[in-house]
This record gives sequence, C-alpha cells and structure tokens, in this order.
Amino acid sequence: MRIGVGITLVTAGAIIAFAIRDTSGPIDFTVVGVVIMLAGLAGMWLSYRVANRNHVEHDDTAIIKPRVEEQYSTEPHSYPLEHEIDVTPTEYKERPTEHR
Repeated sequence: MRIGVGITLVTAGAIIAFAIRDTSGPIDFTVVGVVIMLAGLAGMWLSYRVANRNHVEHDDTAIIKPRVEEQYSTEPHSYPLEHEIDVTPTEYKERPTEHR
C-alpha cells in the first residue's frame, strides 16, 4: 500500500465516520469509518517503514571504517618519508595587472 492509498482510506473513513448519520440499520458507520481510518494510517506507516528501512534502523554511512579513518589520520607518520617536503615560503612576486 502506498501513501496515496493510505491518505485515500483515511479520507474515506473520516467521511463515513463523521458525515453519515444513518442509525436505522444494524451497521454503525462511525465504527466502520474509524476502522477504515486506522487501516489507512497503518498502511501509510508500513509503506514508510518499508521504503525507509535502511535509513530508519541504522545508518552505516555515518560510521567511518577504521581503514579509511587510518588514511586521514592527523597524527604524524611512524615511518620516515622518502623525501622531505620544502615548506619554506618563497619570495612573493606580484603579477602585473592587465587593464582593459
């Protein structure tokens, strides 16, 4: 059952429960309408749960796997680098600006 069917059942159940006032027969339309509304609500809830079952229970994407976390560690490496990286600033030369 999709959400649209659930909304339709809730609407139809509300119309039956609150708009029909026929008390001459053996059927209580208020009870029938409430039951239909509850069936619609249950259907909407179930369709939501089925559609979002992976996202509702637990989200694996929020967990960083240890091997991936190891790659992005901010701690210094325990092994020496192959070559040193020169990070000293070089002389800044301003580039000539072009006027149009």
